[in-house]
Amino acid sequence: MGIFSFFSKDKKESLDQGLAKTKESFFSKITKAIVGKSTVDAEVLDNLEEILITSDVGVSTTLKIIERIEARVARDKYVNTADLNAILKAEIAALLAENNNTDAVEFSIPSGKKPYVIMVVGVNGVGKTTTIGKLAYQLKKAGNKVLLGAADTFRAAAVDQIEIWSKRVDVDLIHQGMGADPASVAFDAVTAGLARNADVVIVDTAGRLHNKINLMNELTKIKKVMQKVIPDAPHEILLVLDASTGQNAIEQCRQFTAATEVNALALTKLDGTAKGGVVIGISDEFKIPVKYIGVGEKMEDLQVFNKVEFVDSLFSN
Repeated sequence: MGIFSFFSKDKKESLDQGLAKTKESFFSKITKAIVGKSTVDAEVLDNLEEILITSDVGVSTTLKIIERIEARVARDKYVNTADLNAILKAEIAALLAENNNTDAVEFSIPSGKKPYVIMVVGVNGVGKTTTIGKLAYQLKKAGNKVLLGAADTFRAAAVDQIEIWSKRVDVDLIHQGMGADPASVAFDAVTAGLARNADVVIVDTAGRLHNKINLMNELTKIKKVMQKVIPDAPHEILLVLDASTGQNAIEQCRQFTAATEVNALALTKLDGTAKGGVVIGISDEFKIPVKYIGVGEKMEDLQVFNKVEFVDSLFSN
């Protein structure tokens, strides 16, 4: 455990296991890239560039990292390949620090907003409803009264799924069933949250990307009806992305940030992929803080994103 570790032993182990595939893939490639090399030269940097891109860090972020390492090599004249991991770790940590201002340790909500309204967006299949259920569990565990709104009314399965989670976590759910107007459900959820003295209201929305204009119109309508009840709602628009889809997750982020004012990200399924580098790329490209990461199937495996712990874990032996 690093000297800057704030996580409990269980959380740290869960994070380490969740990043195991990414770490194994990443470092086996780096080891091959520097075989027979004692210093970081142009060939090593070319190999590193390819490794970062194939690890789904993204082209623009990769070029930024390579440029920073090139500047360091030029400044220090002689950089040993044995130092490459430490340099890479420092540059990735610096990039994440630019876009993730806080290092959360526990699940919490900002003070002064009651109820704190979270609108959750993302395409179907990324783990959106599961993330909502786990987030509700964690926020309730932290002492908050949580209420859910089932505004993904496009699929009957979506309403059923969030109802199962509400019962499992034992929190109230506002729903009208399949085919109901999503904005109407959102209005009812925020109204109920206010009336029931809830600390947090989490509203699920439909995950369709069939047409950006339709998506934008629907999300805008949901926001406007929420604001009839609480003028500055939603306080958080949380985009859920599946890390295992790599570059597709980046494209989804591009679509949703164009459709609505996303101000927080949750990346799921990190445990099932070697593409954990997408966390770095998405954070850098869109300048939106990663708030939560999913590193397993258990209820506790949704974690608050802590950049220090993430980088420590990614570069640990």
